[in-house]
Order: sequence, then structure tokens, then C-alpha cells
Amino acid sequence: MRTSYSSIDTYLQCPQKYKFQEVDKIRAPKSREAIFGTAIHSALNFMFKNNPLFPTLDEVVDHFRQNWPGLEKLNQEAKQDSLKTFWTEKEEKVLFEDGVRLLKRFYEKNAPWNFTVLELESRFEVPIQDEKTGEVHILAGIIDRLDKTPEGYEIIDYKTGKKMPTQDSLKTNLQLSLYSLGIQKKWPHLNIEDIKLSLYFLKHEDKLSTKIDGEAAKKTKEHVLKTIADIQDHLQTGKEFEPMPSALCNWCSYRPICPAWRHLYKKMPSGEVQPTKEEIEKTIKDFLEIKKDVKTKEEKLDQLQEQIKDYMDKENLTRVFDEAGTISKKKNQRFEYDWTAVKTILANFGKWEEVLKADETKLKKIMGEIPESARTEIENARKVSKEYTTITTTFKREAGVENPAENMV
Repeated sequence: MRTSYSSIDTYLQCPQKYKFQEVDKIRAPKSREAIFGTAIHSALNFMFKNNPLFPTLDEVVDHFRQNWPGLEKLNQEAKQDSLKTFWTEKEEKVLFEDGVRLLKRFYEKNAPWNFTVLELESRFEVPIQDEKTGEVHILAGIIDRLDKTPEGYEIIDYKTGKKMPTQDSLKTNLQLSLYSLGIQKKWPHLNIEDIKLSLYFLKHEDKLSTKIDGEAAKKTKEHVLKTIADIQDHLQTGKEFEPMPSALCNWCSYRPICPAWRHLYKKMPSGEVQPTKEEIEKTIKDFLEIKKDVKTKEEKLDQLQEQIKDYMDKENLTRVFDEAGTISKKKNQRFEYDWTAVKTILANFGKWEEVLKADETKLKKIMGEIPESARTEIENARKVSKEYTTITTTFKREAGVENPAENMV
């Protein structure tokens, strides 16, 4: 199987998006964040490319300006987006000016002649063999920048988003780990511990760096192989690529066709189907109203129960009465056993093994206390024994939340 970091990351974020993008090959218009990031990356590539005659700051800004899509082109792209996220003149101006400020600050702190840049937008391919199946998979990727440093080498990936991870999370960062494998494949003589891995957060004007050791690289390989095996299992068995709703959905162009969001964008049908639509809308409304009422009553029930219990304790009562019925109080006990003694007793009757039946609840707790390699082995040893569907409910925190479907043109 041939794949990339971005594809694997997409699958881990949302299997349904992976299917739309990689399996069904449905083209998704670029998000605003992606358009902005592409323009910034192009300018930074230009900034370091013309060694030793590096461009001035004005030339870098001019390059950004010349490659900025502009309002007309941005809205042509938006027309293809089913979310219809059209740009206003003000939005386009603000984002462009933000890009110029970002480039100016970066240039001031990172004059290009102060770095020994070996490669820009370097493409790599890493073959990874699954020892269990013997199958060889190809991981492809592009590294924004590779520098030679006094200590060795540094891989730099630019980030234009606002979110900045913790320093500790970098040791398990899948993207950086795969990039280090890519450089090792390209130059096998390099020691992995001589490669510094960095994420440069342009809006924060800050860089986070780490190094990956051999054990971390091994875990990355195991993680990738497990993810690829999971994808192949879905493809071969016809399993559903289920959506995983999250905050990332706000930037996903597949929302109108996604099972988790499609209903929100569904237009009212006409003709004979209309009553059916009205009925299901009423059913949904009734369900949510009742569910909300049940939740409120359960909370009230807990309060009343506590008040009755306190009264019975004070009056030394075990039962109280009303015309509608009786409320009884009963003490319940939980026990702890001397398992050494219990084992000795039950072993004589050949019953001890029955007590040792696996408990999934306890297993989930233990999974958080054992090494990742052991967790992976346990996950590989599991299989689906039963599949069922549940319905969960989430209530809106604020009234009057706008329905995107109402604004669709």
C-alpha cells in the first residue's frame, strides 16, 4: 500500500473523511487555512531558495503578494465548495495583511544567510515491511526544510495554525517521526539521534524541537503498520469508515455529504414526500424534548432521594409511606476477599480458573499502565464479538444556533 503522513493523519482524525478523500477520490475545495498556508509556504521557500543571493524582505513580501489568489479567485474556489464559504473583501484583506506581518517578523528573526539550508520541499519515500504479512508499504512525504547544523541536521516543518502543542507531545509526533525515517532512508549513514526535528509556529514566532531515538522510531513504525492494517481491513471486509465528529468538522468541506452532518444540510423535499419529512422532524423534536425532560427529572429525583434518606436516618426509619406507595431503605455491603485463601479453597474443586475470567473494564484500566508496545500487542489480539448501534443526545448550549442549511444558495 502506498500512503503518506497526511493520509494516515486524516484516517486517525476521521475514517469517513479518509474514505471521501482517498478511496472515493472526491475533490474537496481548499479551506481558508489551507490557502493561507500554501501562500506562506511558497514565500518561505522563495526566501531560502536563491542561495547565496538571498532575496530581500521586500522581495519575499512581493513574492507573497504575487502568489496570493486575490478575492476573485478565492471566491471562484468557494463556488465549488458545498459549504459556500464565500470571502468578503474585508476577510481577504485581513488575512493577506496577516500573512505580510507574519513574513516580516519571521524574516527579522531568521535572516536566510544565517542558515545552511540543504534542501527545500524535499520529497521522500520510506518502505516499511510488515513482518507478520511480509507486505511492504511505501510512505511518501514532503519536508519543508532541511538544514545542516554544527550538531548534525535539522528537519523544519512550518505551521501557520494557532494551536501549539506541548513540548512533551513532540516525542510521539507522528509527522516528525516519519520525516526522520525519510531522511534516514535518503542518507542511511546518518544516526537518527543526530537529527533534530522542529516545528516552527509562525504565528507564535516560536520553534519546538526534539529528537527521536531508536525506540521511538520503532513505535512509530508499529503505529503506522497498525493503522495501515486497519485501513486494509476496512477495504477488504467492507467495514464502514465511520465519521468521528470533532471540532475539526468546522473546517471540513465534506460536511454536507457526511453521515454525521448531512441531515443539517438536507433541503426540504417537495410533493408527496413532504409529510414524511415533517413527521421525522416532529419525531426528532419530540425525542429531544422528552430526553431533556427525563434528564431534568433524574436530577430532581436524585435531590429528593437524598432528602428522604436524610430524614429516614434522623428518624431511625427503614420505611416511609404515602397514598401512592412505600419507600424502603436497605443497607448494601461490598466485600473484599483474601484471594490467597479463596484460591486454596476453590482449587480443590477445580473452580479457581472460572474466577479468573477476563474483565474488559479492568483490562481498559490496566492498558493505561503498561508500555505502548504491550498495548499494541493486546489490541492486535482482539476481535469484534458483537456490533450494535446506540443513539446519543447532545443539547445545544445556546438557543438560536444558526442552521448552515438555511444560508445555502
